[in-house]
Amino acid sequence: MVRDVLELIRPHQWLKNLFIFLPVFFGGKLFDFNSQVLCLIAFIAYSLASSSIYCLNDILDRKADALHPQKKYRPIASGRVPLSWGYALVFLLLFVSGGVLTCSRFYVQDILCLQAAALIGFYYILNIFYCLYLKHIALIDVMVIATGFVLRIFVGGSITGIALSHWIIIMTFLLALFLAFAKRRDDVLVYKQTGNKPRANIERYNETFLNQIITVIVAVIVVVYLLYCVSPEVMERMNSSNVYITAAFVLLGLLRYLQVVLVDEKSGSPTKVLMSDHFLQMTILGWIISFIIILYL
Repeated sequence: MVRDVLELIRPHQWLKNLFIFLPVFFGGKLFDFNSQVLCLIAFIAYSLASSSIYCLNDILDRKADALHPQKKYRPIASGRVPLSWGYALVFLLLFVSGGVLTCSRFYVQDILCLQAAALIGFYYILNIFYCLYLKHIALIDVMVIATGFVLRIFVGGSITGIALSHWIIIMTFLLALFLAFAKRRDDVLVYKQTGNKPRANIERYNETFLNQIITVIVAVIVVVYLLYCVSPEVMERMNSSNVYITAAFVLLGLLRYLQVVLVDEKSGSPTKVLMSDHFLQMTILGWIISFIIILYL
């Protein structure tokens, strides 16, 4: 039962919440202990809130998941975790998330704590609407997912008092859109192969449409990132004109993920792709190391 509950709250999905640490990383405070503690508190609170949403989503989707070739094995859909346990976890995780944020008041000003709490609260309410209605509207569904990633960096910035640049907001939104559309492409393939609808709006997507969207977004990401690298504002803030070197890792990572999406057709879970693909892991590690050298050494 413990294993089933862990599967229900999906701790592997907490990897997405590492975006909370981006403001600290790019703000030059990676080795500042206080900033790291605050980001860790926000990370835990956001992760617990997101797990509460995962439980709620599985409860609402249990009948549709039972018809899906992979999702039918989820704890709620398969019946391994009782429905009452699912509802209890929804409220318990949300309550603990609020408690963690309350504890953060001992480390940060009340106004910063309230800002972070308000952002996580907005994320939670937005995703309740997503689970109930918005995920059934094509295009709006991926916009909500991308907005969730942007909220993560806002949480990291608000609790540490670090102002966000427009570059980090734009890049986060575009990258999240890319991952969300790639996941929709996987849903389309499942629909074509089995005839079962992974989601209600799947008929509003098709492979050709998604291939074109993914290609366009990747092109936009590359252009925006190159503009970021050669921006006088960025070079002045980082005190380096070598930021463009990091673009090689970004391009390589995007091409590799495109290969996973279009060739391997394994984009169902971006988190699992990242956890299992050593090529992507090494590319991201190279990108991080290059920025550490530029920003801190």
